[in-house]
Amino acid sequence: MLGKLKAERPELMPQVIFLDGNGILHPHGFGLASHLGVLASIPTIGVGKTIMDIDGLHERWNKRRLLPGAHEVLQGDSGNVWGAAVAAPSCIKPVFISVGHRVSLETAVELTKRVSRTRIPEPVRAADLQSRELLRELEENGEVI
Repeated sequence: MLGKLKAERPELMPQVIFLDGNGILHPHGFGLASHLGVLASIPTIGVGKTIMDIDGLHERWNKRRLLPGAHEVLQGDSGNVWGAAVAAPSCIKPVFISVGHRVSLETAVELTKRVSRTRIPEPVRAADLQSRELLRELEENGEVI
């Protein structure tokens, strides 16, 4: 899909893609955001709604809250930086941002804050709402069982 877009309408190619899934904040250090970013050769940012059980992070972050608009680096017991917890301006429950591909953690956090009105960054939220609506329509038309 991205290849076709790049060939036919390169001016519409996204500069960065937010994904409902993790980048390096993943048991194998290479989640959906990393995978798509490498395949498409495009900057990607992983957005997780729950914290993975990696390097002691789950114990520290499972129920943790932040001040609205704040962020904090996710550093594991090993000292490895896995990503950042980011709270939207109107929310204390963070999402967990991680580098996918060709983007720094600092840039990922900044972009996430810029596109977050609610807890879930707007690109991920909009994609989720639109996909649910499409699925509902397909089910109503008997196209999905």
